[in-house]
Amino acid sequence: RRLFLSALAASPFAARAAAQDPPRRVNIEAVVDKGLESLKRTQGGDGSWSAQGGQYPTSMTALAGMAMLMEGSTIREGKYSDQIRKAVNWFLAPNRVRENGLLGDPNNPTESQRYMYGQGFGTLFLACIYGEEEDMAQRKKLEAVLTKGVDFIAKAQTRKTHRKPEGREVEIGGWGYVSAADSGGSGFDEGSVTITQLQALRAARNAGIRVPRETIDKSLAYLEACTTNDGGIVYNYTGNSANGQGRPALTAAAICCGFSGGQYRGELPKKWLKNCQRHIWPTVGRGRQAHDEYQTYYFAQAMYVLGDDRWGQMFPDDARDTWLTWSKYKEAVYPYIAEAQAPADGSWNGGFVGPALATSVNLCVLQLEKAILPIYQR
Repeated sequence: RRLFLSALAASPFAARAAAQDPPRRVNIEAVVDKGLESLKRTQGGDGSWSAQGGQYPTSMTALAGMAMLMEGSTIREGKYSDQIRKAVNWFLAPNRVRENGLLGDPNNPTESQRYMYGQGFGTLFLACIYGEEEDMAQRKKLEAVLTKGVDFIAKAQTRKTHRKPEGREVEIGGWGYVSAADSGGSGFDEGSVTITQLQALRAARNAGIRVPRETIDKSLAYLEACTTNDGGIVYNYTGNSANGQGRPALTAAAICCGFSGGQYRGELPKKWLKNCQRHIWPTVGRGRQAHDEYQTYYFAQAMYVLGDDRWGQMFPDDARDTWLTWSKYKEAVYPYIAEAQAPADGSWNGGFVGPALATSVNLCVLQLEKAILPIYQR
């Protein structure tokens, strides 16, 4: 297993079946407050966060910053404005800003061979900041960094030709752990990095940064090419993905990309949702799952956008008691996230990546209903 994605495997949930007694009611606002204070205390003096052993600082800083933005604080005001400002300044520091648009740190051993995760999450975070920044000098810096960052993502995309079942050939493109321009022509790409870049590009476009339409079209075609007959997303494109083994976590993440593009009635999101209904929904609230934090981060977003009525609009022939809804998901998951919070310091721990990742992801999930950031809105 690849290091970064496999590090997301430990669960934030208590291993208790949803079919048992109804979960106790919890004060989610208090849980969130305690978790945010934990992030505040663990921010580095330079404004960054990192996983255990200084791992993945670009991704960790972006995700922690997103959790604080979702609280309602901005770079200008709010309870965590100082922390957000420090994180932004860390991204914009002269020793980090690179002419080619790379946001990750190739000198950090944990990022040098998988810097595209940081590129995606970093672009997502800075795009959310850019829309709120009013200081013109800082806004120009952000615009320049985001413009170059988007250009880096576009150039990092793989380029392949896929033959569809009806025989028509289409251009597709995903992303691997490093830029396609740096991979020695191997053309490696995989689903989790691809989805991270696609969501980042959506956020950048929402903020007014120009994103090549071709880049998004090729990435959506890539996800379609990676969809199995069962509606799952395979780990990476092989040319024969229809018969491959779908990954539930990737399938959940693909739904977010479809929804953020307004595809609520398209056939692909429907296939992905039905696959998640079969392979993820029965496990919700039942303990550890593979790639839990990654899966939780994206599946929660998908369920939030789905709301309580959209399933019926997408699948009008389904009986109402079979619908997947946000209310059902929240009832099953929120209490278990709360129970897994460390009472001493308000953090969550997951796998060897550590508290920075687990705490940030759980806080993002618990704050979706605030609907503050456009990328997470219905």
